[in-house]
Amino acid sequence: MKKNERPIGFFDSGIGGLTVAAAVKKMLPNESIIYFGDTAHLPYGDKSPESIRHYAARITSFLIEKKCKAIVIACNTASAHAFKTVSDVAGPNIPIINVIDPVAEYVADRFSEGKIGVIGTKGTIESRVYVKRIEKINSQIKVMSCATPLLAPMIEEGFFNNKISQAVIDSYLTKPSLKGIKGIILGCTHYPLISKSIEAFYKGSVEVIDGSKIVASECKKVLESMNLLSGSTTVSPDQFFVSDFTESFEASTRFFFKKKIHLKESRIWEV
Repeated sequence: MKKNERPIGFFDSGIGGLTVAAAVKKMLPNESIIYFGDTAHLPYGDKSPESIRHYAARITSFLIEKKCKAIVIACNTASAHAFKTVSDVAGPNIPIINVIDPVAEYVADRFSEGKIGVIGTKGTIESRVYVKRIEKINSQIKVMSCATPLLAPMIEEGFFNNKISQAVIDSYLTKPSLKGIKGIILGCTHYPLISKSIEAFYKGSVEVIDGSKIVASECKKVLESMNLLSGSTTVSPDQFFVSDFTESFEASTRFFFKKKIHLKESRIWEV
């Protein structure tokens, strides 16, 4: 197989990163993808940075074994804590795209000043990665963070778009730290699935920033720059793996990828 026809690898702590994979697939339909959801260790948001780096290193090795030409860290917490680890394992010839830097650059360019909110897991928020990266690019922007630990598990189980989930979302968004913001970053790859509920809360007064499309554009730009875009119209079948299979996870994938997909279990921790 030619190098540019090899698949793009994606990984997340669960299946939330499928929102990013779907955005890339929509933008680059000639690319095949291999996705790994580490459902055995879901969620990453409450794990130590050391544990996340350990998980990320093993998953990266798995994706390299599958001949991936590029790897997308489709998880904010893993992007915050394990980008260097993934880059070191992959080596200099396999580009690594994280979901934080492209969004930080977009926000710093889109807003000249003012307050921007970011919601995400405890791990992402406690790392202060969005605060550091956005304010480093544009010191006139003040980034206000709010940990929303209930949202990812709620979405992962398909429990959203109802009155109870809206009440949970509204409770987080009314936190004092998010008062007066001009935009809000969905700092978890699960959150695009509740973007409509967040938009409904703000009624158009705040820009809701869905990073999946931004990351897809970055992926395209990186592959173009390295002559790795596939020119083939014969696309290999996409593959989806999880470290711990349950029927509920497979059922939930239709919410993320907009179609039913088959999850294969790969117990990489037993190797």
